[in-house]
Amino acid sequence: MRHFRRIVVFVRRKIVSFNELWRHSLQFRVTVSTLALSSAVVFVLGMVLQNQITERLLETKQNAAIAQTRAVVETAASELVGVGTEGSEALTARMNNALKKISSTTTSQDGAVSAAGTFEPVLAAGGRDQSSRPVAAGPYDKVPVRLRQFVETEQVSHLIHTVTEADGGKTTYLIVGAPVSTMINPLQLYLLYPLTSEQNTVSTVQNTLLVGGLVLLLLLAGITNLVTRQVVRPVRQAAAAAEQFAGGDLDQRLAVLGEDDLAKLAVSYNEMAASIQRQIRQLEEFGGLQRRFTSDVSHELRTPLTTVRMAADVLHASREQFPAGLARSTELLVDELDRFEALLGDLLEISRLDAGVEELSAELIDVRPIATRAVEQVRVIAGNAGSSVELVLPEEEAHAEVDARRVERILRNLLANAVDHSEGNPVVLTLAANETAVAITVRDHGVGLRPGEAELVFNRFWRADPSRNRRTGGTGLGLAISQEDARLHGGVLDAWGETGHGACFRLVLPRRQDTPMGESPLVLPPPDHKATDAHGSSGLLEVRPAPDAILAEPEEVGR
Repeated sequence: MRHFRRIVVFVRRKIVSFNELWRHSLQFRVTVSTLALSSAVVFVLGMVLQNQITERLLETKQNAAIAQTRAVVETAASELVGVGTEGSEALTARMNNALKKISSTTTSQDGAVSAAGTFEPVLAAGGRDQSSRPVAAGPYDKVPVRLRQFVETEQVSHLIHTVTEADGGKTTYLIVGAPVSTMINPLQLYLLYPLTSEQNTVSTVQNTLLVGGLVLLLLLAGITNLVTRQVVRPVRQAAAAAEQFAGGDLDQRLAVLGEDDLAKLAVSYNEMAASIQRQIRQLEEFGGLQRRFTSDVSHELRTPLTTVRMAADVLHASREQFPAGLARSTELLVDELDRFEALLGDLLEISRLDAGVEELSAELIDVRPIATRAVEQVRVIAGNAGSSVELVLPEEEAHAEVDARRVERILRNLLANAVDHSEGNPVVLTLAANETAVAITVRDHGVGLRPGEAELVFNRFWRADPSRNRRTGGTGLGLAISQEDARLHGGVLDAWGETGHGACFRLVLPRRQDTPMGESPLVLPPPDHKATDAHGSSGLLEVRPAPDAILAEPEEVGR
């Protein structure tokens, strides 16, 4: 059983290797397919040739044997004229003499008659009506019974029959039987022609066909492999060039050899690569100009904005001396200037992120205080919106190498966005950690997201409902900047939402910058979305902390 299992395992490995090679190598598939089809063709052709050669040999042997048998019958009839009046011993003696005469006469016959080759003659006296055993001369026992029955009814017949010799060997004969006309007693003549030479010829033909077929298959396999390689090799080179081109090597090109179809493919590929390279460079130049323009405009606007800010602050400080309408205009001016400054700051930040000049100032710190500070910063906004912010933190410290300023900005943007869309329902911030990652989710139970919008929320200046009034007055770049900050950490920021069941944003960061981030300790969609779907409600959801977590609920402001 142990050896059998080893064999089974070995066969399985070979099958798996064959399947892998079959799926990944066009050259191997074409070669094996050609070899299989060629094997079928060679096998059928070999069988047809073998059958044709065997039939021709037997037909030639049979015609020559019948012609020779008829000549021998005449000799036997002349030797056995008047037989039948003697006793059994005398009849046997005369038949033996006739056999000797037949053998000596055959050696002197012409080649056309003796083409059947050597034979063993048999003479038998008696008919089918006789109950006793016929008197016979020669190896009468080698003649099959069914042939005797035909010949005893005065019919010339032939049969191929295999006889077991005294030494245990087997010999195949072509036995031709014919009646011999005598005056009194009916006689039968049987000539046994050995088919040894024909069998040797057929064996030689079989071996020749087998060896020739194997050699032909090997040649076909080699030729197919060579021809297929000439086609597959340029395709592989094109695939390798395409991979390098996709990896950033835009100067990668294919060598053009000849003027055939593969050369045309190489020319087309090179033209396509050159066109894509030109377009990519144009886009890079355009992107660089766009980022430079944004950065320059943002910097240039800071000076007049500072002047306007100073004048607005002076007016705002003296607003009590103005009429009510003018004082309100002064307050609106200051609010819009605050928003304008925030927009300029976000534009400068996003331009630096696009240019790749931002650096990560990461340090190993506990992430829980960062989440607490972010919640404290949105308390006023949440109170004005009528929402509460609930904080779920683990009891153990969640240390990670992060840039505290960027992570706090991400959480602040997520919380402000959740409060703006919570429709007065609670917003829950949950933090959890495992060995390789730290995850933070911000869950609201407001309007939610329609199908397909989870991939659009991080686009710049994108709004789910443009007609909807903002409470927080965001710039439209907060989520885009947050996603870039997450990528700068080597983390992921993704979103989930359902219409009427709220949304959930998840930030996953690696605990070590030099360690790959594994699975997130918090799943998305959140576990509570099933309960929400079951009740068909998107209202207040009771949030209970895990046994190893602390639930902190900040004071509500503006209630």
